Amino acid sequence: MLLRLRLENFVIVDSAELVFEDGFTVLSGETGAGKSILLDALMLALGGRADAGVVREGCERADIAAEFASDEALDAWLGERELQGDPGVVLLRRVVDAQGRSRAFVNDRPCTAALLREIGERLVEIHGQHASQSLLRAEGQRNLLDGFGGLDALAGAVAAAYAEWREALRALEGAEQGARELALERERLEWQLGELEALRIERDEWAALEAEQKRLSHAASLVEGAAGAADALADSDDALLAQLHRSLQRLRPLVAIDEALGEPVAMLDSAAIQVREAVSALRDYADRVELDPQRLEQVDARIGALFSAARKLRLAPQALHDECAQLRERVRALDAAQDVDALRERAAQLRSAYDALAARLSAQRRDAAARLSGGVSRHIAALGMKDGRLEIAVEPTQASASGVDAIEFRVAAHAGVAPRPLSKVASGGELSRIALAITTVAAQADPVPTLIFDEADAGVGGAVAQAVGELMRSLGKSRQVLCVTHLPQVAAQAHRHWRVTKNTVGETTVSVIEPLERDARVDEIARMLGGVDITSTTRRHAREMLALAGPTRDCADARSRP
Repeated sequence: MLLRLRLENFVIVDSAELVFEDGFTVLSGETGAGKSILLDALMLALGGRADAGVVREGCERADIAAEFASDEALDAWLGERELQGDPGVVLLRRVVDAQGRSRAFVNDRPCTAALLREIGERLVEIHGQHASQSLLRAEGQRNLLDGFGGLDALAGAVAAAYAEWREALRALEGAEQGARELALERERLEWQLGELEALRIERDEWAALEAEQKRLSHAASLVEGAAGAADALADSDDALLAQLHRSLQRLRPLVAIDEALGEPVAMLDSAAIQVREAVSALRDYADRVELDPQRLEQVDARIGALFSAARKLRLAPQALHDECAQLRERVRALDAAQDVDALRERAAQLRSAYDALAARLSAQRRDAAARLSGGVSRHIAALGMKDGRLEIAVEPTQASASGVDAIEFRVAAHAGVAPRPLSKVASGGELSRIALAITTVAAQADPVPTLIFDEADAGVGGAVAQAVGELMRSLGKSRQVLCVTHLPQVAAQAHRHWRVTKNTVGETTVSVIEPLERDARVDEIARMLGGVDITSTTRRHAREMLALAGPTRDCADARSRP
């Protein structure tokens, strides 16, 4: 829902800040007062085309900001693009300078005008005499029909089935077109795999071989070093262990004389024990280490074989085990890819599943089309096109992600006239009223919270105008509805009423926007009924129209200054 619209130096508006609420709100004013300026500003904030002409004369730039209520889905969508603001609120802003250059912002973060348009399609639906946005596009008509019929989930399943089928087709086509290349690739991989499997490489074998080779190649040095150290510690003439024993023999009797020697004696005892244990460990190590030239030769040969295989594959030797596993998986994948018959069968099964879903969707679309067109046709008759009708064509077309249906809204505005595509309806007024009828019937299916009608009542009057107003008021029960109008019958039905006037200040013309309370609203509707001269009769008639329409609501604060 639109919450607030702020304009600075826009066309003939100096400054205006408008606060919007739910329900049905009308904007009225004399011809040329600038009623459509607000809609032009809003469309600019929603990513519309910008040019220097929107900047008020003598000013450097125009600044338009529109604040909308958001929801969890839109907040999450903005969050994914790092454009999130306060929860539940989204602020769209557009700045246009006097040279026609524009900048766009979402929640005060720079963005593109295209992104503003994408967000705007989620927030606002504008129906005017020259455009009706999504209702004129085939995609919009299809989405509206699916939403009205409660078919969004089924349409999503059809799209998913289509994507899966097309992926299977691509795999099949690739297998058929690249059978020779796949065979050559498999032959290459199989050769590599055969070499590696023949080696029977164990996990972490390379590290173990390197350690064993180092130990075997230095076995003599290891034995000699360990045995020599043991001799030096225990068996030589000046062995360390013998020296320790002699020192202890001299010191132990002296401890009885001075206890202070007790601690160093204990330390020497401990050292002697450690030396004896070290000697024992060195002798055990020297006994275990074997001089095994044959085993060393085997290890060298194994290392050479692994290194040669790694060099051929341009890998590190330690990666050979994992490479062997990966080659097995790639060969299995190629075998599956080369199974053309299996791929063809899978593609056929997926096409059959898609066809079944698409046929079900098509049948339900035809049912929804009959219900929607019937309801809209009844409203069209009440809106001044007595013999008008809407037909929704659901015709076979090429399979796609949206199904097997070409959907087109067709309208006959008069008796004896063949229905024509909605996008080719000549009269802007008729298009707006048809859009109003469609929007009314499909209101529960249309997720857009704000509906704007720019003179949807053009070319009508009397009872038809009354019907237009009643429809908009009805829509205002579940949506925010804004309408620019020149008809008192429509204005009287609104929950709130704003008036746009044009004033001259010095040599400058400005547009002033003001909310109308009860008496001012009576005067405005009386002016719309009788022109410049407002009489007691037109005022009485205006009061009667307001009374018949039902309760009104106080306008939210709106300020505009010349």
